[in-house]
Amino acid sequence: MRFSTLGLHPDLLAVLDTLGYQTPTPIQQAAIPQVLAGSDVMAGAQTGTGKTAAFALPLLQRHLARETSEKAIRVLVLTPTRELAQQVHQSFEKYSQGLGIRSVVAYGGASINPQLDALNKGCDILVATPGRLLELAIKGLIDLSRVETLVLDEADRMLDMGFITDINRILKRLPETRQTLFFSATFNDEVFALSKTILRQPKLIEVAERNATAAKIEQRFYEVDNKRKAALVAYLIGSKNWQQVLIFTRTKQAVDELARELVKDGISAAAVHGDKSQGARDRGLEEFKNGKVRALVATDVAARGLDIAQLQCVVNYELPYNAEDYIHRIGRTGRAGQAGLAVSLVSNKEKYLLKDVEKLTGEHFNLQWIEGFEPDLLAQEEVSNPKGKASKKTLRAKALGQSSNKTNAGKPRRR
Repeated sequence: MRFSTLGLHPDLLAVLDTLGYQTPTPIQQAAIPQVLAGSDVMAGAQTGTGKTAAFALPLLQRHLARETSEKAIRVLVLTPTRELAQQVHQSFEKYSQGLGIRSVVAYGGASINPQLDALNKGCDILVATPGRLLELAIKGLIDLSRVETLVLDEADRMLDMGFITDINRILKRLPETRQTLFFSATFNDEVFALSKTILRQPKLIEVAERNATAAKIEQRFYEVDNKRKAALVAYLIGSKNWQQVLIFTRTKQAVDELARELVKDGISAAAVHGDKSQGARDRGLEEFKNGKVRALVATDVAARGLDIAQLQCVVNYELPYNAEDYIHRIGRTGRAGQAGLAVSLVSNKEKYLLKDVEKLTGEHFNLQWIEGFEPDLLAQEEVSNPKGKASKKTLRAKALGQSSNKTNAGKPRRR
């Protein structure tokens, strides 16, 4: 099948031809006709399989078919993180080059004035994080009354990050009659519950087994003591001659500490997490993309929205508290059908998290030892949780910078 068989506008096909896009991916083949038909859609596919194009192309097609050229926000795309908002916005711009369609991106952590200037010049498609969008709406700086399509990109992550309250507040500002699209690599019970309240007879599209990992990603799991993890990462980067490796930790403190240790070992590294300014995050990502630094150390803020062609390797320095995050982390490599490598370092007390990953993916992973970094079996940490120890949910909320107090439940960090 070719894009030309999907009923897309000739001008849009010309852009795709310029970009070298000829054959749609399975998620694009399945989703584009449904979006064009105006159906609500709940679509899941592995990361790196072209989900953004699966909704961007038909929405651009609809705009080209519109008789009026009046500027108004017709498409609203909500994303959980700034990085993903930037990526989606860039995709809309890439696919609509020369077509006279204006896309604007708005997110927190950056000055609002340039975003307002862009909106005031006219906006057809707005890509935003929930916090900044609500700020604009509450201040009366944007008009959402003419939105025709709402897209929740990585809906599961938005719920994980506590954005449900903001999402509900945003929904009240949108027209009741609209198209709503859910796109994600993973669907959990919370996403399905939300879909029943805001989607109308949605078309469920799953082009692979739910919550599956990409077939071309080789996954390795090494058992190692916590105190030896930093040394093992440095050893792997050096001995394997990895020139570009993305490393995930659970907490911002661990990000900064590991980046410093890698630099001490002579490995150039940059750190990216939620407490970094947007400028610092952008610089770190750019230096990583252009090869100025070999290692980018990040929290899960980078798991969604970081798209690097032919990324060599992803390392889970620590397994995530949420198994779905594992799929999104390793999905940064092996994109667009390319081969990739995902390495996970597992301490004794993290084995229960490994079991969660195995349960989610339906796979069994064997733990390996690396000579010189074998775990100390006589001094392994106690696995069982003693009474009073924080729960996995509390630990994950802390890692994301959220309060676990009931008074703050549902309040997200502004993005």
